[in-house]
Parts: sequence; C-alpha cells; structure tokens
Amino acid sequence: MKRATGPADLLALVPTLFGFHPHDSVVLIATDRDVCGFSARVDLPRGREAAEGLADYLAAATLHQGARRVALVLYSDDAGLCATAADVLVGGLEERGVEVRTCLRADGRRWFGLRGPCPSDDGVPYDVGSHAWTAEAVVAGRVTFASREELAASLVGTDPDDEGAVLASADAAALRLLGSADGPGLATEARWVRRAVRRATTTGERPGVEDAARLLVAVASIQVRDVAWAQMSRENARAHVELWRDLTRRAPEQLRPPAAGLLAFAAWLSGDGALAWCAVDRCHETDPGYTLANLVAQALEGAVPPSTWTPFDDATLPVFAG
Repeated sequence: MKRATGPADLLALVPTLFGFHPHDSVVLIATDRDVCGFSARVDLPRGREAAEGLADYLAAATLHQGARRVALVLYSDDAGLCATAADVLVGGLEERGVEVRTCLRADGRRWFGLRGPCPSDDGVPYDVGSHAWTAEAVVAGRVTFASREELAASLVGTDPDDEGAVLASADAAALRLLGSADGPGLATEARWVRRAVRRATTTGERPGVEDAARLLVAVASIQVRDVAWAQMSRENARAHVELWRDLTRRAPEQLRPPAAGLLAFAAWLSGDGALAWCAVDRCHETDPGYTLANLVAQALEGAVPPSTWTPFDDATLPVFAG
C-alpha cells in the first residue's frame, strides 16, 4: 500500500482504498510499516456513547490485524460532532494501546486538524482530483464512486434488454438441468462451470447471454457454487470480482444470491471491504439467510484479514465424488 507523507496524501489515498468518497464517516488506516495495509470505514457516530462503542470496535479490529499505529479521518461538515467523536475515539484507541498518529476532519474542500495545532482556523484547501494517486487510479481503470450509495447502485443492472435475455436463457437452462440435478449431469455442469470461470477470469471477457444464464443457474446449486468458489485465490480475486459483479448486475432476482455471495467473498479476498459489504447487502435483499454472504459479513465484522484464507481443491468437493 502507498505511504501517505502528509494530509494531502492521506486524503487522496482514502478514495482509492475504498472505491468511493466517504461522507459522514470515520476512516481508520493503519500506518505500521510492518503491517500489510489495514483500513476501515464506519458511519460517523452520533454522541459519546456511540463513539465509545466505535472506539472499542476499532481498537479490537486494529490490534487483531497486528497494527498499533493509525491515522483517523472524520468526514463531515459538522465540526462540533467531529470534535466530540475525535476526542472519544482518540482517547479510547490510545487507552487500548493503539497510537493515533494523525486525526483530521475533512469536508470535501478543506481539512482541519483535530489533534495538535491546525495550520489555519479556516482549514487547509485540498483537491484529491488533482493528486497523482488519483490520476494513477484512473489510468489503471479503477472507478471511484461519489458515495457508498453510488457504489451500491453499481451492483444494480441498467440494461433491461440484456436482463430479459438472461432471464429467458436462464429458464431454458433450468429446464435442461431439471432432470439431472442429482445425478451425473450435475458433475458435468460443475466441470463446465470450472472451465467457464477459469476462462472468464483469465481472459477478462464478459460472458455472453447464454453463458451468463448457464452460470447463474448452475451456481444456484450449492455443490456447483462451491466449484466456482474454489477457483478463487488472493492472486486472482480481482478478476473474480469483475466476473461476479457483472453476473450480479445481470442476474434475475431469484438467481442473484449465489452470484452476490461469490462477489462478496471475492471482494473481501481482494481487500475491498466496502464492495464486499455492498454485495452482502445486495444478496440479503433477496435472501437474508444466504450462508456465504453471512460468512463474509462475519469476516468483515470481525476484521478477519484475507491472508487467513487458504484456497481449497475443488477435486475434493462432493459434486465430483464417485
């Protein structure tokens, strides 16, 4: 992860980490040189009690990651609210052994120091759009959304013709599989899913209508979904994010939970917690009990690092038994 050397760098770093520009938020970034980048974004607490609870959570998450030094940025136009929250958060973190190296308030135009002297009572102007790191993200093809709401909306389809075609093809694929869902046909479909997922994540090609529908129908079976899941690793997680983001957008509602669950896991594995949460929410809109999405939610709430994940061999899965 890039190292911020001052407030301008820190404020430019945040949108590239989370994929959107935070509002009414608290952002924490670990600054330890020997800790793989850990960051978290949570809603700005309203009142001291809420801030105390947030301090407990952030301290536990930070220490769980092996970090002990952090920077805090509070995003809001409300200077009084931020001053109260910063006082509680800094005190709570440091009481638990986490050193707060920097604490700022930013309103999208100016930043203000919340710890130590601020260069100006009127704040210091900043513009993340002109920062070199923002330009690098654009060149790399990384999209930064204006808000978390806009990021969440990016998981909603906008092409009704494509959605209608996928739905029609999904109906046909479901009928084709109906008579063989518990026999050798399921293993055949699982092998096809393995090939299709590997091809899509290697080439970056968007699945056509028929392949998209077939994938969505196939992963509705948990046994086959696990074959797609087994293809993920930390090295290829971003490619899986793009595949399952596309399929989540295109999926008929009844087929959306498996795709959104796989997207959530791939996003968590790639270190994109904001997108992972949005995918969990998208899954829960249709199926609040979907297990894979709930597992990702637990990992996010517990600040479980992606480095703990060990890929598994799909050859051991029940769908290929016998």
